[in-house]
Amino acid sequence: MQSDSTVAFLIICSAMVLFMTPGLAFFYGGLVRASSVVSMMMMSFGSVGLVGTLWVVYGYAMSFAGATNAGFIGLDGIFGLDPAKLLLASSYQSASDGNGFDLVFAGFQGTFAIITVALISGAIADRARFGGWMIFAALWATFAYFPIAGWVFNFTVEEGAVVDGGFLVFNFGLMDFAGGTVVEVASGAAALAVALVVGRRFGFAKGMHAPHNVPLTLIGAAILWFGWFGFNAGSQLAADGTAALAFVNTLVAPVGALISWSLYERFTVGKPTAVGAASGAVSGLVAITPSCAYLHPVWALVLGLLVGTICALAVELKWKLGFDDSLDVVGIHLVGGIVGTLFIGLAGEKVGLFFTGDPTQLGRQAAGVAIVGIWSFSVAWLSAMLVQKTFGFRVKSTDEIAGVDRVIHGETAYSETDPRWTWRGSNYIAEPR
Repeated sequence: MQSDSTVAFLIICSAMVLFMTPGLAFFYGGLVRASSVVSMMMMSFGSVGLVGTLWVVYGYAMSFAGATNAGFIGLDGIFGLDPAKLLLASSYQSASDGNGFDLVFAGFQGTFAIITVALISGAIADRARFGGWMIFAALWATFAYFPIAGWVFNFTVEEGAVVDGGFLVFNFGLMDFAGGTVVEVASGAAALAVALVVGRRFGFAKGMHAPHNVPLTLIGAAILWFGWFGFNAGSQLAADGTAALAFVNTLVAPVGALISWSLYERFTVGKPTAVGAASGAVSGLVAITPSCAYLHPVWALVLGLLVGTICALAVELKWKLGFDDSLDVVGIHLVGGIVGTLFIGLAGEKVGLFFTGDPTQLGRQAAGVAIVGIWSFSVAWLSAMLVQKTFGFRVKSTDEIAGVDRVIHGETAYSETDPRWTWRGSNYIAEPR
């Protein structure tokens, strides 16, 4: 049984990771047009409600089934319990029995599922139906995220060796400490698929829409960075030396990426931007996620410096290749996740090519990236096509041009009327204050 201090540590980390999804809503919300802020932020909050519900009902059971190395997905009841036994008083066990480690672990992992789904929404900003998004999110979470989480996160270690677990860790030997494949590669690959299915925004061209609220984006980036300490350090499931290393590297890599992205902008467009600095920090956080417990801080800084420039270059590809990833989910999360995961095979302590001369681990990392990326892309493509052909994923062009907030949600982020007016139902009604 884990100690009470470990449970307390994980409770704090879980709250920090959950806070990341509202932070993501702020980050994305500041980047879109003023007329679609509510829609953008609601896709993140919708993910909280939807994925949180699915996680309790069957998601955790799918991801963390019992005989993990025996099945491709596995299903072991609700929260690992047999549903039939829940109705029998003689076999009932209170959820609060013990010190609660199993429960808080389930909650901790649930916060990962929530933000992973929310990340995808940035690829279809300004043009997606909320209902279509929610249906897609349910399908992708069920058939992509829950299985992938089981392949990577569900494993057993004895005396430092993996003795049981999801097939990517147990059979392939993938090293992914906090979700470079599960969270970053999976969400980035899905974002590419859904962006291709939904199609480009009206008038798609470089510089078509400037971020409407840069301070909002910076607030979101700050919240994300704060929560990411719980994301990475909490993945150790204990407040120990490994968690401390993950914590420090979660500081070091993003500062390097922030600097390198800003320098890239300075030399290419003449001015470092605040949005670029925030994007650089996020790219560093993405890259260090899989490798935070496997790198010396000096190598974490090197990774940050590299990935800031690489991701800055990658976000330019959408203009050349013609796919409309509105908020650069592909360029930051897919590319950053790939770089961070592969970097373990190069500079990971005791396993990296630079230290051992052996490329075996690099090959394992590449295999993990490929399997997760292809599976996630395929599920996302099929799910998005199903939604598009049935319920409809994209709003009408006239609604897109006018702004989707009022059409989809019946409200706007910024009142266009006298501030003394108040909102009641579907009409603005004057009311003295």
